[in-house]
Amino acid sequence: MTGDLPVTVAAAGLLGLLHVGLGMRVTLTRFTTKQSLGTGGDDSTRFGHEKRASPLLIASRSHANLTENVPLALILIGIAEHDLGQVWFVILLALLLVVARVMHPIGMAMPAPNPFRAAGALLTWGVIGAAALHALLRSVV
Repeated sequence: MTGDLPVTVAAAGLLGLLHVGLGMRVTLTRFTTKQSLGTGGDDSTRFGHEKRASPLLIASRSHANLTENVPLALILIGIAEHDLGQVWFVILLALLLVVARVMHPIGMAMPAPNPFRAAGALLTWGVIGAAALHALLRSVV
């Protein structure tokens, strides 16, 4: 079991996995509804029509997506950095997160299928998922 902040570490691990699951649900729903940006209202954009999206919608969703994902990822990476003697794992998580968060907004305005947006999302979930599993394992060992 981790010595410092055992409750926070366990909660961060559980919430990290929940975050990844909920993010995947949004993406799967986007595919089934063919809704690329927005939620289906007047400002929404269907897949393949991303170029028609309002620049403000693209900018605000790019910013919101970063804000939704990065705080939890950084908390979990911080837990890993605090707990591990192996710095390479923490550096890898941090580098992948930065690359992912740069790729995602680049792809937001590109038509689907879009490797930048998809890879950005998948890499972010991978970082959060790996760091969340680490936190959970550390909270019980």
